[in-house]
Amino acid sequence: MTDKPTLADYPRHAHDKLRYADTDRQGHVNNAVFATFFETGRVEFLYDPAAPLHGPDGAFVIARVAIDFVDEIRWPGRVDVGSRVAAIGRSSIRLEQALFQDGRHVASAESVIVHVDTRDRKSRPLPQATLVALEACKGR
Repeated sequence: MTDKPTLADYPRHAHDKLRYADTDRQGHVNNAVFATFFETGRVEFLYDPAAPLHGPDGAFVIARVAIDFVDEIRWPGRVDVGSRVAAIGRSSIRLEQALFQDGRHVASAESVIVHVDTRDRKSRPLPQATLVALEACKGR
């Protein structure tokens, strides 16, 4: 059996405030909102204004996302998002993420993100500077 992940296992962190509107009939945060929390982590990582990872005329598109729900999230509070690079391809990134509420692991996700040319929408190789930055964000 593997150890439960902690936020410290992920080199990149983001957070979201839980809203009452995020809850469902059972009184916990709706599972569809988990995808929004993971998106917050991905976007803050990929499009950080201080160090964007896309190349000139480049953008990132999500090709795959899989979410494993571990526990409930309850309002009020916040959720922390940890992100790390699992693998780097020629034009794609496999990202692993986890959600935590009050330090408690509540969900994990794996996504594949592709670097595309904004003009023709076709995949394009990741820039060298991006490859270096991604290597620094690989998981333990």
